[in-house]
Amino acid sequence: MFGDLQCWPGIYVYKQRYPRRLAPSALLCQSSLPFLASGIKNPKEALTSKGDKEKTHVTDKMSTMMPPPPLPLSAAAKQKEYEHNLSVTVICRECKEIPPNIVEEFSSGDMVCGSCGLILGDRIVDTRSEWRTFSNDDQGSDDPSRVGDGANPLLNGAQLETMISYSDGGSGRSRELHRAQSKSNNDKSAKTLLAAYKEIGAFCDSTNLPKTVSDTAKHFFKLIEDAKAFKGKPQEAIIAGCIFIACRQCHVPRTFKEIYALTKVPKKEIGRIFKQLEKFLTQQDQKRLDRDRENGYHVDENSGIQFKPSTNAGDLMIRFCNSLGLNQATIIACEQLAEDANAAGTLAGRSPISTAAACIYMISHLRKEPKSAREISAVAGVSDGTIRNAYKQLYNERDKLIRPSWIANGKGDASLLPAA
Repeated sequence: MFGDLQCWPGIYVYKQRYPRRLAPSALLCQSSLPFLASGIKNPKEALTSKGDKEKTHVTDKMSTMMPPPPLPLSAAAKQKEYEHNLSVTVICRECKEIPPNIVEEFSSGDMVCGSCGLILGDRIVDTRSEWRTFSNDDQGSDDPSRVGDGANPLLNGAQLETMISYSDGGSGRSRELHRAQSKSNNDKSAKTLLAAYKEIGAFCDSTNLPKTVSDTAKHFFKLIEDAKAFKGKPQEAIIAGCIFIACRQCHVPRTFKEIYALTKVPKKEIGRIFKQLEKFLTQQDQKRLDRDRENGYHVDENSGIQFKPSTNAGDLMIRFCNSLGLNQATIIACEQLAEDANAAGTLAGRSPISTAAACIYMISHLRKEPKSAREISAVAGVSDGTIRNAYKQLYNERDKLIRPSWIANGKGDASLLPAA
C-alpha cells in the first residue's frame, strides 16, 4: 500500500506510485494522511495513539513549519498599494537600453523594439484620427471627411452648417438645393469678418510677418466688430491700426511709414485710429478682468494687453542689422549705442528710424564692417542726408559714447570712423 519512506528535514512523506515533494504550505491540507509526522519511521505508528506526549510533539513540529499569518495593512499602506508607480518604464528585455527605443506600429497594433525588432506587446490602440480629408485630391468635389473642418474661434455661431454636394448624377437638382441652402444661411456679419480676415492675412504674408501677428490682428478686429464700434470709419484704416498694434504686442514693431507702405492708409489716419483703438482695447480688457473677478476666477493683472509708450530704436535695430548681414557682436554694440545716446540725449528729437540708422552707420565703421549710408537707407527707409546729420551728432560725442569693450583686442578702431 505504501512505498518507500522519503526524508526531508523534520518531515517524512511516503512515496506512492508517482512520487512528489510536498511544500510546507501544502502540509496544512494533508490532514487525511495521518502518517505525516516528525520522527516516525513506521506508518502504522501514525495511526496508533501513543499518548498525549507524542501527539503534542507532532503538533509542535507542524506548527513550526506554518508561515506566520499576514499582518493587517494600515489605511495608508492600503492606499499606497493602488498608487501608480511613475518610475516604471517599458524596456526591451533583450537590449535593456535606457532610454528605450520603442516604436508603436499602429498599422499592425504591435509595440516593437526599434533596436532589435523584438515584439514587446500587441493590441496597441491607435489614438490618432481615424478619418482623412481627400477633398484636395478629388476631381468630383466629393469630400469623404466625416466631420468637416474644426470650429474657427474667430467666427461667431456654432458653425454647424450643412453643405449640399453638387454630384447628383447630372439631374441638376443639387445645384438648386445648394443655392437655396446658401441663401437661407446668409450671414452678413460672417461675410464681413471673412473678408477682413482675408485682407489681414494677405497684408501680413506680403511682409513676412509671423502668424501670431495675423491672428492677433484678427482677434482685435473681431472685438471691434462684435462691439459695433468705430461706425463710419473706413475698414482699411481699422485693419491698418489692428496690424500696427498686433506688431507691437508680438514684439515685432513696425513704424507708421512701413504700415503706410503696406496698406496705403495715410500716416495721419493710422496715428488717429491707433489712439482710438488703444483706448477701446484697454476698456474691453478691463471689462474682461472685472467679469472674471465677479465670477470668482483668479485674475492676473499682467495678462491683458500691454501698450508700450512708443517704438524705440532698439526695437528696430535687430531687423535692420539682420537685413544688412551684420554679426551678433555688432548688433549688440548698436543696441548699446542707441541706449547710451538716448540716455545722454544726444539724438533728442530724432525719430527711432533715424537713430537706429545713425547708430548702425557708426558701429559698422567702428567694428570694421563698414556699411554706406545708401545701403542703410535702402533698409531703414530714410534718406542719406538724414543718416549723415544724425551721425554728425554721434561723432561729436564719440569720446563719451564709445565703450572700451567695442574696440578691445583689436575688435574695432576709432580712427576708422568717417569724419563728420
